[in-house]
Amino acid sequence: MAAQRKSPACSELILLCLFFGMPWEARARQIYYSVPEEIEKGSFVGNVSKDLGLEPRELTERGVRIVSRGRTQLFALNPRSGSLVTAGRLDREELCAQSPRCLVSFNILVEDRVKLFGIEIEVTDINDNAPKFQAENLDIKINENVAPGMRFPLLEAIDPDVGVNSLQNYQLSPNKHFSLAVQSRASGVKYPELVLELALDREEEAVHHLVLTASDGGNPLRSGTVLVSVTVFDANDNAPVFTSPEYRVSVPENIPVGTQLLTVTATDKDEGANGEVIYSFRKLPDTQLVKFQLNEYTGEIKLSESLDYEETGFYEIEIQAEDGGAYLATAKVLITVEDVNDNNPEVIITSLFSPVSEDAPLGTVIALLNVHDLDSEQNGQVTCSISGNLPFKLEKSIDSYYRLVTHRGLDREQVSSYNITVRATDGGSPPLSTQTHLTLQLADINDNPPSFSHISYFTYIPENNARGASIFSVTALDPDSEENARVVYSLAEDTIQGAPLSSYISINSDTGVLYALRSFDYEQFRDIQMQVTASDSGNPPLSSNMSLSLFILDQNDNAPEILYPALPTDGSTGVELAPRSAEPGYLVTKVVAVDRDSGQNAWLSYRLLKASEPGLFSVGLHTGEVRTARALLERDALKQSLVVVVQDHGQPPLSATVTLTVAVADSIPDILVDLGTLESPANPDDSGLTLYLVVAVTAVSCVFLAFVIVLLAFRLRRWHSSRLLQASRDGDGLAGVPTSHFVGVDGVRAFLQTYSHEVSLTTDSRKSHLIFPQPNYADTLISQESCEKKDPLSLLDDSKFPVEDTPLVP
Repeated sequence: MAAQRKSPACSELILLCLFFGMPWEARARQIYYSVPEEIEKGSFVGNVSKDLGLEPRELTERGVRIVSRGRTQLFALNPRSGSLVTAGRLDREELCAQSPRCLVSFNILVEDRVKLFGIEIEVTDINDNAPKFQAENLDIKINENVAPGMRFPLLEAIDPDVGVNSLQNYQLSPNKHFSLAVQSRASGVKYPELVLELALDREEEAVHHLVLTASDGGNPLRSGTVLVSVTVFDANDNAPVFTSPEYRVSVPENIPVGTQLLTVTATDKDEGANGEVIYSFRKLPDTQLVKFQLNEYTGEIKLSESLDYEETGFYEIEIQAEDGGAYLATAKVLITVEDVNDNNPEVIITSLFSPVSEDAPLGTVIALLNVHDLDSEQNGQVTCSISGNLPFKLEKSIDSYYRLVTHRGLDREQVSSYNITVRATDGGSPPLSTQTHLTLQLADINDNPPSFSHISYFTYIPENNARGASIFSVTALDPDSEENARVVYSLAEDTIQGAPLSSYISINSDTGVLYALRSFDYEQFRDIQMQVTASDSGNPPLSSNMSLSLFILDQNDNAPEILYPALPTDGSTGVELAPRSAEPGYLVTKVVAVDRDSGQNAWLSYRLLKASEPGLFSVGLHTGEVRTARALLERDALKQSLVVVVQDHGQPPLSATVTLTVAVADSIPDILVDLGTLESPANPDDSGLTLYLVVAVTAVSCVFLAFVIVLLAFRLRRWHSSRLLQASRDGDGLAGVPTSHFVGVDGVRAFLQTYSHEVSLTTDSRKSHLIFPQPNYADTLISQESCEKKDPLSLLDDSKFPVEDTPLVP
């Protein structure tokens, strides 16, 4: 933990120790290798892993790397073999010029131990250069009065090799006047001098042609020649002399063109034309000749072309001063070019992998970038970054390469393309930067299923719809692209009342519009539940479901059905009993009707359409109860005919009518007698018919009395079961429906229907007790094809059919 809590000052101390070699934990060690120049790239230099005491595989694990401040990486580490190899062409002459030893130094850092190892590699010379003169012809002018032994400097040859491979000897073609002397400068450079051995006689020979040969000591030996022309003329006994053998100057590379760099000066003790000095360049290549301008009379050297440190950082120029005679002198001008931060960093997109799949894993390489700056040292130190909150990051690769890799997950549906800006900034003052833009497209994968805006929908359609009518339109969206976003709609397989759903509903697979294939009937079913599936066309396809509830709206297409009183099948009219002693409000009967429609279409209202005695009876508007509106009078006819109409509240409304016959009497025999009287009034011509009628009525009365006796006999046995049956009907909401005993008027026939009521008469009471039996009314409703899922008489209960004590006329 203490090692992890080093202060910033401590970190700075570590860096200072690394760069300045101060003794600390990281102690530098020196390793020496030797390698000849011009060997191939990747050639073996030395076994670094062995010299460091490491296994080859440990080089990567310990972060072993080359630390070099040079602009060009000449050597590289081979992590597989653990050896140091060449990273490019080695030219000793380019690296070290004429230095006797060419040493390339750099450091190897073992990062995990923070140790530096100094590496010193000597690049040995090979004889790859022949001595070369700067000119093909050399003109020398000599006064004829020059005494023998006079020496004349000749143009020296240049051999960039060193050691035995460098210039070793000069040879002069044989002649009687001149010999060759080879001298060495303090720097060790050999130069030839022409020695006059025999006095010259211009009149005898004005020009002497000699051949000077320069050779090195390599194997094989290399050489170069120059033609020396010696012109003899009259005497000039003093040569020019420079004020300094070397002139040095340092200039920044951005110095303006035309700036005077320095002035060289040479003097000649001679007078007249022999003392006039002319300055000129010697041994200056054409590439350098255009950069500098020399005033041949004043010796001023000016800049004629812009300098570029990145092209050449040092110039060595030789100046020649020649008098009007035959003498000349030479001096060197050394110009050092100082680097300035005048080059922007350059970013080159080496590789760009676009488009990239949106499911690319983290760390996927998007692009390979090469970053470099032509400036040196701090001006050439470049840092790279990307702007914006992007799911990418830059990773340093080998040398000056960066990798752009994915840093977070990609989602094409959120961002389909990225415009990435890479900024490279150097370490100069002020810093210079460059921006490079690259566009990355994301390739879609099928990673999104189609989605509905809701998981369930509902819609309505009126019954009796037209076939092919559009019901509903569903839409699912898929944020993917192309085939992955093409949605196909379908209905899940299902059945409705044993028939497949596809025979009722169809869907357009492209648009999602649902159509009705048949006309719906609300009384058959009231809703359809279905599941719609939306699938894309990807591989593999993805899908999602949503549920759709289709509700059938009721239309008023069913007229009310009268359940009670049920019409007799033989065409006769049913008769209801009402005692003459009935008080106003006496419940005579109740009309029960249902409507197979629902809602307002099934709301029923009852009213009295026609009555033989207006004002005698009334009908409950909502209950259908037929009650006496006033007390019965003696003058009221025995047989009352009522027409009750039942009407729903649909638009337009539908209705049904029922005709009721109410018999006014205090007892059943009275009914029979009164009915006979009503049907056979006293008429002398019909006396025979009356007799037959009396006999018929008597027979019917006997049958009825016998039936009552049998009914009472079974009453006790059925009492228990009747109570259980009553409880069952109370649960179904069908109790309390009044029934009637119908008596046929024509033929005076009395019969009992399934729904009848009993009349109990007493001799000392003026009231009658109406007993309403509790039949299994559900069977009747089913036989009348009532609505499937709803009891049409659920609105009727016992409270609507009270048992009343109604006074009877004695």
